[in-house]
Amino acid sequence: MFAGTGSDVGKSIVAAAFCRIFRQDGYHPAPFKAQNMALNSYATPEGLEIGRAQAVQAEAAGIPCHTDMNPLLLKPQSDHTSQVVLNGKPIGNKNAYDYWRRGESDIDFRSEVCAAFDRLAERYNPIVMEGAGSISEINLRDTDLVNLPMARHAKADVILVGDIDRGGVFASVYGSIALQSSEDRKLIKGIIINKFRGDMRLFDEGRRMLEEICGVPVLGIIPYYKDIHIEEEDSVALARKSFEVQQGKVNIAVVMLQHISNYTDFDSLEQDSRIHLFYTNNVEDIRQADIIILPGTKSTVHDLYELRRNGCAQAIIQAHRNGASVLGICGGYQLMGVEVCDPDHIEGDIDRLPGLGLLPVTTTMSGEKMTRQVECEYGKGYEIHMGETRPFGEAKAAPLLHLSDGREDGYIVDNKCMGTYVHGILDNQAFVDFLLEPFANKLSAAKTFDYQAFKEEQYNKLADHVRRHVDMERFYQILTDD
Repeated sequence: MFAGTGSDVGKSIVAAAFCRIFRQDGYHPAPFKAQNMALNSYATPEGLEIGRAQAVQAEAAGIPCHTDMNPLLLKPQSDHTSQVVLNGKPIGNKNAYDYWRRGESDIDFRSEVCAAFDRLAERYNPIVMEGAGSISEINLRDTDLVNLPMARHAKADVILVGDIDRGGVFASVYGSIALQSSEDRKLIKGIIINKFRGDMRLFDEGRRMLEEICGVPVLGIIPYYKDIHIEEEDSVALARKSFEVQQGKVNIAVVMLQHISNYTDFDSLEQDSRIHLFYTNNVEDIRQADIIILPGTKSTVHDLYELRRNGCAQAIIQAHRNGASVLGICGGYQLMGVEVCDPDHIEGDIDRLPGLGLLPVTTTMSGEKMTRQVECEYGKGYEIHMGETRPFGEAKAAPLLHLSDGREDGYIVDNKCMGTYVHGILDNQAFVDFLLEPFANKLSAAKTFDYQAFKEEQYNKLADHVRRHVDMERFYQILTDD
């Protein structure tokens, strides 16, 4: 288990690296995170929902993703409420206080996540486990499902990951270990210091001191990198994205919705040399974009209301009139329609809101979630959405995509105005080329981009980077000592 001194210390990325390393070394690894809190999710081949990070780690391991890799997923809907997804299926919304108490629930979440781990461990070896947040939240120790209690069930060796870039690494590592019970402290077999900047030799004494005060070996110090690109699911990652227009490329603006979800949909565009992708809710930047993308959202009605309030709705409509393309994905597709209706109050108290009116469709929200992987004429993707969208009034169907199972998806007015429920559609080069066609005058010297080959290259680069800076011989010795 890779556990952390806090959130965003790099646990997910380190776990992905070791999934690839174990695969390279001839093992058959699989990732596991008992409980995940994220709005970036993914549909398994069975049409069930898990956190995006475990899907990425499974890809690094070279295996299909499965709900047993992330049996419990919490998708925040407000500061206090989350949708609970158990074994890939939503089971309702929970207030945070009631969820953490769990006293009144008829579901034994601990038994569920342990059973998922046991099933996974029968099929793969080793299991690369990931903790959540900090392991030292002692006020939540009795209800913790994902850190040291899960490690005890799995009889896992725990490697503590600390982030030296944020400062205070000695206190955070030592404190994280010191606050554990004597039983849990024995499970922590090593320390990895992540995101180191500068001359590594300057930390030689620090490494020795850390080992001395913690009584745990420092297995590696991994330097900060900027030239390896792995999908990240933590919302903290959005803070590092670009937020402004650039000259000389096709500028694509992803509208920053308050409840943005599945923003990993756009990672492929970030790596395409023809494109400059940026995130914004600034009306002037929206007006300057060549292509505007409305992303997924966990709260369509609320974000539609906010787009109208902050002026972005008007900016998007005006930019389209002036020649910009507009693409909506999932919740963004719903926003582009004539109206969004919520008669059963799935998302709140508002019965109906007018949409942006860019597509002649109407959406009715429903409590049933659609999750499945799909194939279309452009390639593969997946659906995760609530609500049904259909042509408005007398409008005729004009599907953007034709799915391999005979269904049709989305709506297209022309090659500069379209929407779809399919996440991952932008990972398919053929669709990106179609999206960029109206801006061919900007692309004469640019090359097309193979995102799948790029991702494989990045997993291998990440594995090489970690191998160089972790004592792999000592690491394997820890795993075999038991």
